Amino acid sequence: MNRNILFLFILFSISTFSVNAASTLTQGQGIAYYQAGFPLVAKPLLISEIESNAATSAEPCFYLGNIYFSANQLDSAAICFNKGLTVDPLNSLNSIGLTMLKIKSSPEVAEQEFKSLLKLKQNKKNIDIYVAIGNAYLFNGVLDKAVSYQENAKEIKSKYAPIYVLMGDIELAKKNTGEACRNYEQAIYFDDKCKEAYIKYARAYRNVNSPLAIEKLEVLKSKEPDFLLVDKELADIYYTKNTIEDYTKAAELYENYLKSGNTNITDLTKYAFTLFLKGDYEKSLEVTNLGLVKAKRNPVFNRLAMYNNVDLKQPDKALLAANLFFNQTDKPEFTFLDYRYYGQALRDKDSIYLAIPQFEKALKLDSTRTELWKDISDMYGKKKDYSKSVVAYSKYLNALKEDKKTSDVYMQYGRLFYNMGVADTTLSVINKKAALQTADSLFKIVATNETDNYRGNYWRARTNAALDPNVEAEIAKSLYDITTTFVEAKADTRYNSVLVECYRYSGIYYVQRNDNATAIKYFNKMLAIEPNNAFAKNALQAIASDVKNANERAARAAAKAAAKTNK
Repeated sequence: MNRNILFLFILFSISTFSVNAASTLTQGQGIAYYQAGFPLVAKPLLISEIESNAATSAEPCFYLGNIYFSANQLDSAAICFNKGLTVDPLNSLNSIGLTMLKIKSSPEVAEQEFKSLLKLKQNKKNIDIYVAIGNAYLFNGVLDKAVSYQENAKEIKSKYAPIYVLMGDIELAKKNTGEACRNYEQAIYFDDKCKEAYIKYARAYRNVNSPLAIEKLEVLKSKEPDFLLVDKELADIYYTKNTIEDYTKAAELYENYLKSGNTNITDLTKYAFTLFLKGDYEKSLEVTNLGLVKAKRNPVFNRLAMYNNVDLKQPDKALLAANLFFNQTDKPEFTFLDYRYYGQALRDKDSIYLAIPQFEKALKLDSTRTELWKDISDMYGKKKDYSKSVVAYSKYLNALKEDKKTSDVYMQYGRLFYNMGVADTTLSVINKKAALQTADSLFKIVATNETDNYRGNYWRARTNAALDPNVEAEIAKSLYDITTTFVEAKADTRYNSVLVECYRYSGIYYVQRNDNATAIKYFNKMLAIEPNNAFAKNALQAIASDVKNANERAARAAAKAAAKTNK
């Protein structure tokens, strides 16, 4: 289906379902959905059936009353049962419904009314009446009575699927999942199109053995390809499995289910969230925006609007969505990811000092997500606030397990201290020196761990050069020499900039020691890599000038000495 056509269809179905969905369905579809195990889908259909055809509404009233009873809306349930009896005074189902309301408050009265009902000629051998009474007791948690009526029903007709569905429900209420599913299997054996048995079997196993649940639903799907609610059940299972492949499957199933027209806002939020989880941010945002048309204060849609816009690198739109989500939605429960995404939107706008508090709020909700300390460190570093960057990174480092404290981790930590030492203008000379010494100790760890890599010694060389601006000590030179030997052996132009820096320092080192010949060698090496390197050219010119001046001074001194001798 074309994407635009699908979205228009979604928008139409979401906006009309609660009012007139039954008008496009056959009469009795609400009952069929209830009996298949989908009361929430059935509810608006039953209401529509009752309103559109009052003369035949007795049975829909009973099932709608059951839905209200399950939601503990007992007054609404009683209204439905009474209305059903008004339409058809002989409808025993609605009588069962009214008596069901008395089971907890007046159990003896309720039992007597059920017995009186069963004495009626039309009910004595009516297996559905026994099953309905069994369900009435089950709904009230009176399991022994439910079992008794199930057994009575079985005596009338033992090969009847609904009695095994009832027994499965009873066993499930006892938390006997295996026994419950054995009864659902028995129901399917006697009626291989008993949708309720397939659905309840799958629901019983979805969190215990999801492959078995999926297998059972696929069997139902093969037998009832037009029953799109099975796609919703399958999608709900894949939705919880936490892999991209499963999210993709869930999205496909939700999309197919949406074609049924039996969707609601909850279904659309799941579809949009599944698209987000599988990484289809653009499509998720489109579905989200459609949902916001009908439910602009829905927290899930507003949350997804923020999330998707962040992942689509649209920070302005993300911040607008964040404002709506945090300030104008219905009772949102804020999560770690909410603050994480809000912080990222602010970070993407370079509002670093507004972003950091959001990351900190996220950490308060989930202190295990210590990678956020690294993000906070990076943000402070970007603003050259190195002292705070170091504090945040230390929290990240301290939270890592030992096997996660890699050379990369120490490398970045060392560079933060290096930046403190060379670029933090708020520090005293003593504190800058301390920062550089710490950096050197961290780079030493890297050099020790990485004997096949130059970077530890290279950064140690840089750090010790910063500690010795007058080039008085030998340590920086020796570290640059180690780096030079390693990098020259690679003969790889990618390392040219490293070699240029090493040669530059060596040239300066020898100039400081009045060894111009060796210095010239290193400056020429620089020019061999970078012919236009201004520093090397200027250094060579300065050396040449110094040599010329020295020669001139020597000549004058010799001439002067000769003149004295001649006298």
